[in-house]
Amino acid sequence: MLHLLRTVALAAGTTVVLASCGGASGADDANAPLRIAGPFEIHSLQPAASSGLFTRLQVVETLVASDLEGQLAPGLSPAWSASRDQRSWTFDLPDAVTFHDGTTLTAAAVASSLRHAADDAASPLAEAPIRRIEEAGDDLRIRLTKPFPSLPAVLTHYSTAIHAPASYDGAGAVVEVIGTGAYRVTEATLPARVQTARFADFRGAAPGIEEVTFQSVPRAESRALLATSGQADIVFGLEPSGRDRVDATDGVAMVSTLQPRSLYLKVNGDHPALGDVRVRRALSLALDRETIAGAVLRERDLAATQLFPPSLPGWNDPDLAPLTEDTTEAKKLLRQAGLVGDKALRITLTTYPDRPELPALATAVQAAWEAVGVAVKVDVTNSSEIPARHQDGSLDVALLARHLALVSDPLVTAVDTFARNGSDWGVMNWHDDAVTDALATLQDGADDEERLRLQSVVSSTAHEQLPVIPVAWYRMNAAVTDRLDGFVLDPLEHSWRLSDASWR
Repeated sequence: MLHLLRTVALAAGTTVVLASCGGASGADDANAPLRIAGPFEIHSLQPAASSGLFTRLQVVETLVASDLEGQLAPGLSPAWSASRDQRSWTFDLPDAVTFHDGTTLTAAAVASSLRHAADDAASPLAEAPIRRIEEAGDDLRIRLTKPFPSLPAVLTHYSTAIHAPASYDGAGAVVEVIGTGAYRVTEATLPARVQTARFADFRGAAPGIEEVTFQSVPRAESRALLATSGQADIVFGLEPSGRDRVDATDGVAMVSTLQPRSLYLKVNGDHPALGDVRVRRALSLALDRETIAGAVLRERDLAATQLFPPSLPGWNDPDLAPLTEDTTEAKKLLRQAGLVGDKALRITLTTYPDRPELPALATAVQAAWEAVGVAVKVDVTNSSEIPARHQDGSLDVALLARHLALVSDPLVTAVDTFARNGSDWGVMNWHDDAVTDALATLQDGADDEERLRLQSVVSSTAHEQLPVIPVAWYRMNAAVTDRLDGFVLDPLEHSWRLSDASWR
């Protein structure tokens, strides 16, 4: 039985890492655990609230996966097909597969797990036009109320991962993570630690590494120390100074990949001043993105010229005039809006340290805005405060990092980002009928020419109206010990692909 503890103090979590990560390394013992550290906290065992940690650790699997290029690939389901009218999808299920508790994977178990996901408003599956999720003999069938071409892509999202019936309590909450993946959970200590072991009955090739330990480490300097001292084998979320220390250390190297992730400012459209597009444009024009990206991210090329990065063709519009700095025009627009002197704009900028570059970026944004006469208070707090302040209306501006393709089809994230009623990590108190209509038509299906036109409507309107203000694009990085072979970064973060890695 999974040993589940709840740890409240983050400082205690850091102490656990530093005390427990020593010991035999892969060079000394072929059976040594793989030790992973990162800034990601385990807030809940609920799939939609897990931030995908259990799919990244290959404990649970989604029906559909994605490859390193972002293309759909078999997951737990080896193949799927749609009816002629696109209102019924059938997903094949593999034979003779068992969950980690020894029970058999059945169509009934898969259907039940997906129904739980569809009932969770935080899952993109909840937004799919589902009429019924049912068994189809030994396979699974999802019936829809209307065509929804993005369904297989939605089923790549971590919230749709398949859990054993024993994972749920009577109210449908996940109390134990029991999946079908290459690794099974042996211990989970919320919010800081997960231990896994190789699942002997996994249907695929046996992983080369027997055990994996993940530890959440909130402080960036502590993560850098773990990477350079050999106390961890893979370390995610290093700030620039930490990356420099890794580059200067023997036995460990940085690996990186460009992600379809944007760092942007979420703006409250109901704020008396921020609801004025002139003010949002002024805040955008105040930003010297190249200098900020160069100073904080150490790559000037990561300066965002628009919301969608070039890694998302079709959504990234090469015809859009790039976002630029013009402080003279910014001050002019603020004067036109009456935000000068005693009426100067005063706002709170909320961000979080889970991604170590965000507090530094917030400080740079603060300096840029104060240079054009805007008073800014930076509040670095828990990431959960952004959706909480969105819901209670107290948010002014938030700086966040959003993966725009956590499901393989970026349309799904775009629909959430620009939802008419707003979304926790998207727009707030802003909507545009042309954007809403374009996204709805895209969801129903469109030919290639029409799809590109509608995507351009979304991109160009967001570019002009700036309900979210892009700051930078993102390169994911990790420090990896040279004792490890076969580790690759997945830009979509569907999986850490640990089963492909082995000790040298």
